[in-house]
Amino acid sequence: MAEFTMELNDEQKEVRDWLHGFAADVIRPAAAEWDEREETPWPVIQEAAKVGIYSLDFYAQQYFDPTGLGIPMAMEELFWGDAGIALSIVGTGLAAVGVLANGTEEQIGTWIPQMYGDANDVKVAAFCSSEPDAGSDVASMRTRAVYDEAKDEWVINGTKTWATNGGIANVHVVVAVVDPELGSKGHASFIVPPGTPGLSQGQKFKKHGIRASHTAEVILDNVRVPGSCLLGGKEKLDERLARAREKARQGGERVKNAAMATFEASRPAVGAMAVGTARAAYEVALEYAQTREQFGRPIIDNQGVAFQLADMRTQIDAARLLVWRASWMAINGRPFTAAEGSMSKLFASETAKKVTAQAIQILGGNGYTREYPVERMHRDSAIYTIFEGTSEIQRLVIARTLSGMPIR
Repeated sequence: MAEFTMELNDEQKEVRDWLHGFAADVIRPAAAEWDEREETPWPVIQEAAKVGIYSLDFYAQQYFDPTGLGIPMAMEELFWGDAGIALSIVGTGLAAVGVLANGTEEQIGTWIPQMYGDANDVKVAAFCSSEPDAGSDVASMRTRAVYDEAKDEWVINGTKTWATNGGIANVHVVVAVVDPELGSKGHASFIVPPGTPGLSQGQKFKKHGIRASHTAEVILDNVRVPGSCLLGGKEKLDERLARAREKARQGGERVKNAAMATFEASRPAVGAMAVGTARAAYEVALEYAQTREQFGRPIIDNQGVAFQLADMRTQIDAARLLVWRASWMAINGRPFTAAEGSMSKLFASETAKKVTAQAIQILGGNGYTREYPVERMHRDSAIYTIFEGTSEIQRLVIARTLSGMPIR
């Protein structure tokens, strides 16, 4: 087990500096354009693939970093560049985590490479969990998967929403109900391979922020996938459902569903994204306060501005520490006995909203215009308190974990 540390080693620092250079030289110059276009920045993803950032190998190296700091470090630097473009680069990772969390070794080896493609032909993947009537309330999920034993196929019907890369993805990972009587414990995850008939893109959403990231509905109309596309396999699913039925008869709980397993694994990474956006806004505000003069002196000489910057930096560092702690715990198999993953996302996402708002205030009228990036950063920051579990859901998870109540 790696010891928890707040100091990156030389190799990690080298990777951090490399990512920071890409974010500064490639992502930032393109950020305003793709925010206005509200389209997937394929050329930037292509550049990321060419240098090795958008690849299975890179994310695997960071994911299996024994200190746990590889992924949060990478997320912070890329989202420091721009949240919308960065999400387009890393959005495939949520689907990959879904396969890593629930799939067999064969499924991992077969499908994750197809999610990324290669430098000459980049692909993306989508994780499809939320539905029009089932966001935070995963027990209300209606997308249904029925097993056709004669053909060894699963037939999936339903509508997914808020899917990053939904409809444009090469591979879709879909969470569906296989046993309605078990509620959220009767869910399973499925791979929908490229070109599968019956899967189509529904509405593409025009969003407040992260506009360079494609978000859309995914329609599943009698989608048939082979039995081998059930993540984890049918034997494992049958065993899990049998345990859930037995616990239900005994009045028990505590059986995790497929979507929750994915979200638990990814929440510290989302916290790191928020830290990156917050840090970017803070740095803009700090530089502005040092160079903007009013009444014959830099505005940072005013205590009201200086104290805001002091609070911003303190909150950012505290958020990073919570993210790093949760990431270290996860990679070293330490259970989140106090919902440390949710704590990290909650604090970091709320910090991003607060810090970006303060940055606009420090820049005054300039901060409210698109001539300065803090306006975009503030719009982008709103998503962190919403996706992969709202702040209210994080508080619910933390409270129920502390009290011993079941998390459904």
